[in-house]
Amino acid sequence: MNEKTKFRIVDGLLLAMMIVPFVLAMALKVATKPVEEGISITGALIYFTVPMPLQDLYITEAQVNSLAVIIALLGLCLYMTHGIAVVPGSKRQLAAEWVVEKVSTLVSDNMGARFSAFAPFVCAILGLSAFSSLSSLLGLFPPTSDINIVAGWAILVFILITYYKLKGGLWPYVRSFFEPIPFFAPLNIISEFATPISMSFRHYGNVMSGMVISTLVASALQGLSRMVLGWLPGVLGQIPFLRVGLPAVLSLYFDLFSGCMQAFIFAMLTMLFVANGFPEEDYERRQAKKKKKALPVA
Repeated sequence: MNEKTKFRIVDGLLLAMMIVPFVLAMALKVATKPVEEGISITGALIYFTVPMPLQDLYITEAQVNSLAVIIALLGLCLYMTHGIAVVPGSKRQLAAEWVVEKVSTLVSDNMGARFSAFAPFVCAILGLSAFSSLSSLLGLFPPTSDINIVAGWAILVFILITYYKLKGGLWPYVRSFFEPIPFFAPLNIISEFATPISMSFRHYGNVMSGMVISTLVASALQGLSRMVLGWLPGVLGQIPFLRVGLPAVLSLYFDLFSGCMQAFIFAMLTMLFVANGFPEEDYERRQAKKKKKALPVA
């Protein structure tokens, strides 16, 4: 087997890695979703429960679809970088370099050169959030419509924000709660812990509301079509003609535009909260003290 054939086989496996997880997720949904009549707006299906000492662990549709998105994104990254060379020789490498360049520029413009290493993390947030929302185009339950998924991301970001705030030392971090005057301490504490809550509910609320509105409009148009055009003979009276067009337009907005926009907003908030929370002066002062202590005594 020559190198060209091996390259194509690996390419095929990576393409399958992007497609198969979504196919399995759709098959699992079809096999487990109960029969519904009329409008049904529910949360993620619970596939099975794992008994745990304190609280049972529920494996839901949102978790499975989120895992499918992660595996597909991994396959996409491996496919885009497969056969990478010093001199770009393929369109996929050019596309991969364009993505890296744009995300690196975005991070540098909003966080500064100090946080240039954040580019892969920000790119992962953008990809995971956007593709999770776009999975609804395949008929899957978007993971971003589950508050548990988005809250998990927000908690991870909150831990990261707090970590960088503590870079200046514990006392400057505690002192910041009493600024500009000690009277504001309760409000500053509430504001601190409101960060992950606002980030998660903003993302979840926008995606979930879009799904609810699309479902209600599609159901209303189906009922209106039956009422207005139900007099047509035979099968024609059962076809929801009025549902053709408008739901697709709504899907373009809520699934494509709004989903990608919320991914961008979540990534932007992550960058701004981390960069603005970093106490650069206290950090530099602390580093100077460490260097001074490390100097040999004459």
